[in-house]
Amino acid sequence: MPTPESHTFEADVAKLLHLMVHSVYSDKDVFLRELISNAADACEKLRYEAIAHPALLGDDSKARITLITDADNRRLTVEDNGIGMSRDEMIEALGTIARSGTKAFMDRIQAAQGGEGAQLIGQFGVGFYSAFMVAERVDVVSRRAGSDEAAIWSSDGKGSYTVAPIALDEAPARGTRVILHLMEDATSYTERYRLERIVKEQSGHVPVPIAIVGKPGAEPQEIADGAALWVKPRSEITPEDYTDFYRSVAGQFDEPALTVHFRAEGRHEYTALAFVPGSTPFDLFDPDRHGRMKLYVKRVFITDEAELLPRYLRFVRGLVDSADLPLNVSREMIQESPLLAAIKKGVTSRILSELEKLAQNDAEVYTKVWETFGPVLKEGLYEDFERRSTLLGLARFKTTASGGGWRSLKDYVGALKENQTAIYYVTGTDLARLEASPQLEGFRARGIEVVLLPDAVDSFWVTAGVDYEGKPFKSVTQGAADLAQIPLTEAKENAGAPAPEAVTQFIQSVKATLGEAVSDVRASERLTESAVCLVASETGMDRQLERLLARAGQLTSAAKPVLEINPHHDLIVALANLGDAEQTLRDDAAHLLLDEAKILDGELPTDAKAFSQRLARVMQRCVPNG
Repeated sequence: MPTPESHTFEADVAKLLHLMVHSVYSDKDVFLRELISNAADACEKLRYEAIAHPALLGDDSKARITLITDADNRRLTVEDNGIGMSRDEMIEALGTIARSGTKAFMDRIQAAQGGEGAQLIGQFGVGFYSAFMVAERVDVVSRRAGSDEAAIWSSDGKGSYTVAPIALDEAPARGTRVILHLMEDATSYTERYRLERIVKEQSGHVPVPIAIVGKPGAEPQEIADGAALWVKPRSEITPEDYTDFYRSVAGQFDEPALTVHFRAEGRHEYTALAFVPGSTPFDLFDPDRHGRMKLYVKRVFITDEAELLPRYLRFVRGLVDSADLPLNVSREMIQESPLLAAIKKGVTSRILSELEKLAQNDAEVYTKVWETFGPVLKEGLYEDFERRSTLLGLARFKTTASGGGWRSLKDYVGALKENQTAIYYVTGTDLARLEASPQLEGFRARGIEVVLLPDAVDSFWVTAGVDYEGKPFKSVTQGAADLAQIPLTEAKENAGAPAPEAVTQFIQSVKATLGEAVSDVRASERLTESAVCLVASETGMDRQLERLLARAGQLTSAAKPVLEINPHHDLIVALANLGDAEQTLRDDAAHLLLDEAKILDGELPTDAKAFSQRLARVMQRCVPNG
């Protein structure tokens, strides 16, 4: 027999393996779930490829996974009769950390003309290495379907591995055999009752039967029937069954916040099983924003690239199994399929409907869902005009009247003040800064509730012509405040009084001094405590949206802001009453007022050196001589 070839792993190896094995998973039992998931994926791949090449199945058409225990030799074997791997595929899939064969399979099929994409459980290529949590050495013997060659891959997980040919009579007829040489403290994984418990808890609903062999040569006994959970009546499925299946399909360890399981009948027949996770998936803000819903046809996995849900529901995990699509459906047919469009519409509507029911029946759970996925759901307000009213009903917001809690738009509209005709909002990046915005002062003085929008997506959807029950959204930092028709909650001195003549003249001088730095300087209706603030013009872009676009390189030049001055503020009145001899001070004050407004708005002064010099001159006037 040829001498085995020795290879080193393609990564920073021993340390990476140690970190992965001991940090990624906190529960050692999970290694079995990962190996069974890989085996199930291999069987699903074979079923998929056999659609075009039935000869790959030969006389062995029923998929199976077998666990073989050998307590005397401290060995546990996980064997499948799936697609198997060639020598080169073993090197590529098992010799590079975080490169899974499943992902490579996806990429290869996707690149083929008329092929279908595929995404199975082992997408990220690290689950296999969890075996080293319990094994001092792992041997993988594999023979690819239709091949007359087999190979063995072996490693102790400490930095290198070997690959060698192996006689066909020492390999499975087709598929893969993973042999774990268990550590001394892991011998309990050869005990049937423990393996059976782990399988039922973590892998009982993979769509491939699982059997166990108590010792080499014994008859296999089935411990999981491979019956697809989603085809069972809901009355026969326990919450634990749903949680188990959710964890296997989502690759997470939490419990689902919402389970949606239904069968559509009539013109189109399909079954959907979808889960809203209880915690944030790691890829929630993936720039590609791909969904994670799988498409099956008559229980045969087809693709996860059908985009069965809109992108703002990409956090939902699960599957749709159609009885009407042909098994050999191609990606091109999927993209153009009226049936898939109908399924997408039906599943999306059902999930949003179930979220509405959750919001009505269990506000506490729904609040957690919104806190986790609200920023993503709000993308739909910008993208999905058809369902915008539904999404607005689902939306929850922090407001100046919420006391730190969440408010619905229904709550907001129910508390409108006399003569209030709009839903007022302020956008930004930090909730605490938004609450301290000087632009809110006039609204607070009138008891007007303002919606606080700290997420980046908020700056986009509020500009899309959105309204709720006929009430438009209006930014408190854009255009005139239009507050004169809404009475103050408490009478205040000078409230509504015109600006003194000296202040009016001072405002005009500030405008002349600042010149092109601002588009206008005017007396403010919205300020009651602060001296100044910046707002956008009536026809200009909201200032937060402008900043976001500028950071993204989508804006070549920013519009000039409007500087609003509180005409009744003590500082403004004092500056206005300075004599002509204090013109230098008045000029410095004009620029400092603009810089103060920028700082309050979260910006830096345009010219830091000039700001420092002006501030020093003003401070020097306040220090007694000598």
